[in-house]
Amino acid sequence: MTPRVRPGRLADTGLFTWLFARAAGRVARTAPPSLFLTLGRRPRLFHTWLLFAGSLMPGGSLPRRECELVILRVAHLRDCRYEFEHHVRLGRRAGVRSADVERLAAGPDAPGWTPREAALLTAVDRLQEGRDLDDAAWAALRRHLTEPECVEFLMLAGHYDMLATVITALRLVPDAPTGRRRP
Repeated sequence: MTPRVRPGRLADTGLFTWLFARAAGRVARTAPPSLFLTLGRRPRLFHTWLLFAGSLMPGGSLPRRECELVILRVAHLRDCRYEFEHHVRLGRRAGVRSADVERLAAGPDAPGWTPREAALLTAVDRLQEGRDLDDAAWAALRRHLTEPECVEFLMLAGHYDMLATVITALRLVPDAPTGRRRP
């Protein structure tokens, strides 16, 4: 698969995005993320998006592990390999184990999820299936999340669905690992 828009160079993205992408690649132990360098071709839009995305993850109030599970379930259901592979790497640092990643494919009814995790994953499934939550999924969420946390959850799941759409339409391929190990 060939990307429809090539990742930007320094002249296309500006210094901030160029350096940010390199730093993000070091953290993820990959090449500079092509998502950032592609979106960075529209610098003002990229900077605004980065603030929004960062306020959800990692800057949101939901536990990081749960955020990663939500993102991974969205990526799995959307068949978005770029998003999935990127968040498998990030999820490891947040406590998402290989068994969790395998269990994500089986869904929220698979054994091993906590009741809270199952409620979050069920809500992701309902959002993907019908672009809405039925009363049962909402009630399950409310047993575990406050109203403000529900808003944040919906924004997180919706944001990564939107991102999967952009990544898929742009035909982005997963970033190559660099092989660097953490000290």
